[in-house]
Amino acid sequence: MTIHRLMALLLALLVLAGSCFSQDENKRKWSDEAEFSFVDTAGNTDVLTLAFKNLFTYTFSEKINASWKIGALYGTSDGETNAESYFTDLRLNYNVSERFYVSIGGGWLKDEFAGFNSRYYLGPTAGYKILIGPRHFLNAEGGVDYVRENYVTDTQDSFAGGRAGGHYELAITETSKFTQQVTFMIDFENSDKYYVHSVTAIISALNNYLSLKGSYEVKFNNRPIPDTLEKTDTVLALALVVNIQ
Repeated sequence: MTIHRLMALLLALLVLAGSCFSQDENKRKWSDEAEFSFVDTAGNTDVLTLAFKNLFTYTFSEKINASWKIGALYGTSDGETNAESYFTDLRLNYNVSERFYVSIGGGWLKDEFAGFNSRYYLGPTAGYKILIGPRHFLNAEGGVDYVRENYVTDTQDSFAGGRAGGHYELAITETSKFTQQVTFMIDFENSDKYYVHSVTAIISALNNYLSLKGSYEVKFNNRPIPDTLEKTDTVLALALVVNIQ
C-alpha cells in the first residue's frame, strides 16, 4: 500500500469515527484532533509530500489532564525517500489555579535529514495563563529538560537545557482563529547550542468535526550536526483537521 493510499484510508477512518462518536459528547473526557497535510518544505528537504499529526487529550479531573501528540512526515522524489521524520510527545498537566499550572513531559523524535538518528527529552514545566478569553488567549511557560541526542555522524550528546515558550490564540470569528506558538531551548553548558521552533496557523471550521488549517512552521538549529546541514527548516502546510470532542 502506497503512502498516499494509507493517508486516505486513515482520513476515511477518522471521519467515520467522528460520526460514530457524535453521541453523549458532553460526557466525554477525551478529545482527538488529527491533521492530514499537503506539505511544501524548504531547507534540508525540498520536496512535495504528505504529513500526519494527531493530538489526543484526556481530562482526569478539573485540575489534571494529559496530552499525547504524534506525527510523521514522509516524502519521495523519483522513487527515492528524501524526507522522513517521526515524533511523539507526552505531557501531564496539573492546574494549580485558574491561571497557573505545572506539568511534566517528555518525547522522542527521529529526523535523519536534520541530523538526528534520535532525540529524547524529559523535564518539568511551569506556566501562567496571561489572557484567558473570550477572544484573546495567551500563556507563557518555562522549564528544564534533560536531553539526549544521537546524530547521523554516529556521535551523541547529553545535556541539561532551559526551555521557554508561549502560545497565543485569537478568535477571529465564531468559526475561525489565529494561533502562534514559539519555543526556545538552550544548552546550559554551551550557549551556542540552541533551538527555536515557531508555528503560525489560521484555522477555519467547516462543521463540528472538520476544519481547514493553514500553517507555517520554522525550525532553527544554531549548531546542526553535521555542520554541512542548513540551520533552518521551514514547512508550509495546508491541512484537513478532524476533531472529535
